[in-house]
Amino acid sequence: MAVEKIIAEWKKGVFKPVYWLEGEEEYFIDKVMDYAEHHLLPESEASFNLSVFYGRDSSWADIVNACRRYPMFAERQVVLLKEAQQMRDVEKLEGYVENPLASTVFVVSYKDKKVDGRTKFAKTLKEKGVFISTKKIYDSQLPEWTQELLRSKELTISPKGLALLIDHIGNDLSRIENEIEKISVNLGKRKNITEEDIEEFVGVSKDFNVFELQAALAKKDLPKSIRIIQYFESNPKAAPIQLVLPSLYSFFSKVFMVFGAGSQDEKAVASALGVSPFFVKDYMQAARTYDYNGVEKILLLLHQYNLKSIGINAAGTEDASLLKEMVYKIVA
Repeated sequence: MAVEKIIAEWKKGVFKPVYWLEGEEEYFIDKVMDYAEHHLLPESEASFNLSVFYGRDSSWADIVNACRRYPMFAERQVVLLKEAQQMRDVEKLEGYVENPLASTVFVVSYKDKKVDGRTKFAKTLKEKGVFISTKKIYDSQLPEWTQELLRSKELTISPKGLALLIDHIGNDLSRIENEIEKISVNLGKRKNITEEDIEEFVGVSKDFNVFELQAALAKKDLPKSIRIIQYFESNPKAAPIQLVLPSLYSFFSKVFMVFGAGSQDEKAVASALGVSPFFVKDYMQAARTYDYNGVEKILLLLHQYNLKSIGINAAGTEDASLLKEMVYKIVA
């Protein structure tokens, strides 16, 4: 059961006694926990029937005792256990999970970890409760996920605006949602987000960013590439080298995949790469510009400069100097 389905069922008044939320992606876990804390009970009932525990400060016995209480002047009570991965003897909750109280909604967040699936505790959770194991979204899935989030808010975005937003923020779903909320507030009645909006409200230059650097390198446009890096040098927070190098590696990895796509049709190549047709032109342009061996050498260069960026064989070298040197070698 996906987290969206849990919340949808709660909105319909459908509740299970135990929910266990674990895994790598905190965004989905936090979304369910936040809804459970602030929306499952009316404000008038929450003071009597909402209990919130934190794993580091709580014992399993106190939590079980809270779960076994009956609600006061209400149909149900809600018990939340946050940061359960920090709790000692968490597996001792098994006895309650096996025989939970129907009038209690017990929701547990177990972040960045997973219970051992071979244990009886894990099997009990899966048999008796609603069990969700979250995974990090791959970078290739970010555009689709962000588009779906925008649709849920009845918003649209230009392709370049989407690229700017994702390249700048990366795989931080909570921050993507927060930035979209901030932009939405400033749009007024307008529903389409442009790259100008991203520049104004998120603080990403629409002319000097990783997306534009990729496009410049795809065309072997050295002067433009250097101007963009000089902008990064003057604005260190705009695109730190730790953001630039992975983005370029992802870009040229997709360029490398173009050679195996077996087609020159943009839609077919976009499908093979798992990218929007809007972006595929730059990948195909780079493939034509550098050829197979050239792209292979670029990927090796990016690996070398990633090592240099953390001080291996280049101690004390400024980030901008490393990027300029690397770009010269790529274009050469």
